[in-house]
Amino acid sequence: MKVIRGKKALVTGAASGIGRSIALALAREGADLFLLDNNAEKLSRVIEEARAHGTEIIGRECDVSRPNEIGESVQALKKTWGRLDILINNAGVIYHGDTGKMTDAQWDRLLGINLHAPLLFIRRLLPLLIEQSEAHILNVCSIYGLVPKRKIAAYQMSKYGLVGLSQSLRCEYSPAGLGVTALCPGLVDTNLLAAARDGGWITRRFHFPSYLSMPPDRVAARAVRAIYKNKGLVVVGGHARFLWGAHRLFP
Repeated sequence: MKVIRGKKALVTGAASGIGRSIALALAREGADLFLLDNNAEKLSRVIEEARAHGTEIIGRECDVSRPNEIGESVQALKKTWGRLDILINNAGVIYHGDTGKMTDAQWDRLLGINLHAPLLFIRRLLPLLIEQSEAHILNVCSIYGLVPKRKIAAYQMSKYGLVGLSQSLRCEYSPAGLGVTALCPGLVDTNLLAAARDGGWITRRFHFPSYLSMPPDRVAARAVRAIYKNKGLVVVGGHARFLWGAHRLFP
């Protein structure tokens, strides 16, 4: 994508963490934004921050685990803009604990948010995207969509699936001018783990040293660069690149 200024972008999970940072980075580049999150209070603060950059910012409360709310949000976007140039699938949750002790409801919610929601947004918005001379889908995956780890099987299943979906779409639609990126950051300083603890989705002490975590702004900068350069797979962070390299050498 040669120019982001004036483009229309949708970002899910935009109220905090990586989603917030990507939204603000795109606003600085001059993109108009349609921001979705299930936390209306935090989302309103991001909207105000983004509007300071002089672009059109629209926010909508949306729980992406509910297909009807995704459908309503997509219809609202179509009615408002009638086009879309950039789709950022960012919303996600994590479960850490014994895989065999996960309930059906936990499996359904995690896969609904992490995998089925991005797929549904892509299916609903693909016709708008391929109408543009240049457009881009960026799926926020994880280093754990490339490298295995114990006790996060559901999270890994969703992220491996999202990486595979991204790569397949890239093969299929790049001749039509649609770029697709699987963004795979390592450990990021967000509220992902805190939210999982609050919801009882981390069943024992689960902690990473703070020096291994990177700020979400760093991930957002790589996301914007990936859109400009149409990178297919982007691994962010020295720790993540080390894990990925080690896994390929010693699977």
